[in-house]
Amino acid sequence: MLVVGGSGFVGSVLVRRAAAEGHATHATYRGGLPPAVPGVVGHALDLRDGAAIDRLVDAVAPRVVVNVSSGGADRTVTAEGAGRLALAVARRGARLVHVSSDAVFSGGLPAYAEHHAPDPVTPYGAAKAAAETVVRLVAPDAVVARTSLVIGDAGRPSEHERLVHALAGGRRGTLWTDDVRCPVHVTDLAAALCELAEGDCGGVVHLGGAEALSRYELGTLLAERDGLDAGALRAGKRPSGPSVIRLIAGAETRRAVRTRLRGAREFLSRGRPDTERTGNSRHPDG
Repeated sequence: MLVVGGSGFVGSVLVRRAAAEGHATHATYRGGLPPAVPGVVGHALDLRDGAAIDRLVDAVAPRVVVNVSSGGADRTVTAEGAGRLALAVARRGARLVHVSSDAVFSGGLPAYAEHHAPDPVTPYGAAKAAAETVVRLVAPDAVVARTSLVIGDAGRPSEHERLVHALAGGRRGTLWTDDVRCPVHVTDLAAALCELAEGDCGGVVHLGGAEALSRYELGTLLAERDGLDAGALRAGKRPSGPSVIRLIAGAETRRAVRTRLRGAREFLSRGRPDTERTGNSRHPDG
C-alpha cells in the first residue's frame, strides 16, 4: 500500500493502521517529517511534479494507492496533483482510493447521498470537486471516499480541535450554530479506508460519522472532553446563511465498509476508550 500524504493528520494514522494490519506500507510526505513507523518506507513527493509521481509509482509498484494528501484550496496540488497521481496509478493498473470532502457540497439540501452532484461554494470545495472529476475520468474503477470533519484525541488534535482550544483560551472568533457536519474519528476513518483499500468496490462512498452536529455543538463537546471552559466559546450564525451538510451512506457504501463510524457524542464522551487502544469494531455481522 502506498499512502500519499502519509505524514498528515489522517495519513499518519492510516499508515500505522496499514502497517499493523500487515501491509507492506510506503508513505509520502511533503512539508513534514516522514512517518516514523517501524517497517514503513517514506518517500518525499510533491504532487505538482508529474515526473516524480511516475518515478515513485514505478519504483514502489503498489497494489493499492490511498491519496489522503491535503493541498487545501491550492488547485495545483488538490486537483491537478490528484489527476497526475490517478494517471500514474491507472497506467500501472493499481487500485486507487481517493479521499475527498463534504466541502464539495453547498449545504443547500437536507442531506447528501453518494449520487448527488457536487455544488461547491468555497475555493477548497471547488478544488476537491475538481479532483473528484478528474479522478473518476482517469480511473473509473477508483473509490472516491468523501468524509467530514475529522477529529482526533486530546494528545493529537485536528485543525478544528486546535481552533476550539484557541477560542476557549480567549482568541476572538465564532463557532457557527447553523454549520452542520458529520464529524468522524480519525481512527474510525483509517479503519474504513483500509477496508476500501483491501476491497474491490469502485465509485463514490460516504464516510461521515453517525451523528450530525453544528460546529458550536462539536466545539462544546471538545471543550468538555479536554477540560476547557466551554462557556468561553462564542456561538453565532454564518454570515452567508445556513450550511447543513449531512453525508448519507447508501446501500453500496454500507456493503463496502463494515467499520462502524461512531457519532461524535460517543467518541468524545469522557472515560470512553478510544480506538487507538481498543481497535475499531466492525458491524456485528462483519
